[in-house]
Amino acid sequence: MPTQAKAAVIDEITERFQKSSAAVLTEYRGLTVTQLTQLRRSLGAGSSYAVVKNTLTKRAADSVGHTDLAPLLNGPTAIAFIEGDVVEAAKAIRDFARANPLLVVKGGVVEGRTVSPAEVTALADVEPREVLLAKLAGAMKGNLTKAAGLFQAPLSQVARLAAALQEKKPAEGDAPAAADAPAADGTAADTPTAAPATEDADAADAAASTD
Repeated sequence: MPTQAKAAVIDEITERFQKSSAAVLTEYRGLTVTQLTQLRRSLGAGSSYAVVKNTLTKRAADSVGHTDLAPLLNGPTAIAFIEGDVVEAAKAIRDFARANPLLVVKGGVVEGRTVSPAEVTALADVEPREVLLAKLAGAMKGNLTKAAGLFQAPLSQVARLAAALQEKKPAEGDAPAAADAPAADGTAADTPTAAPATEDADAADAAASTD
């Protein structure tokens, strides 16, 4: 690939990292074009799924401070760039991987923080934002100022709060019945335009093997 073309690809991937609230790296070896199209469509509006060149993606990731992604950029790699609802996109990826075990989640970036495959799955298990925040608001016994602040919390913070509430539930079950403890319970455009960094999925396997 000519140097100028490579620079254009790096710029394209860099822009996607910058615009996306999350990016999930996957290995798609063995999946068909039809299956990858199904995954792409399931991610929701504002998201895309792109087959990428590892060497160029490493340079783009480095340029935006995601140097921790370098070890994940090996073998056939495709990235879900999520600009819409991160939780819903994570659910779509989790559900697709369950139905199609050949899709392997390597990890990614959520709100600027590198995450493991387990954390991607945990994000997929978060309840809808409105439901979670309603429960949190109820748990705070009408502290409206604090509740209003939570509605502006980033998704990663909401996920941590959900985990904290889940851990709190067993402890509350041991409290005396008379205690007045709060009863708190714990998708890309349909056919996104392929970036210069992407290739047809059926040709990408051969290209990725030379990275």
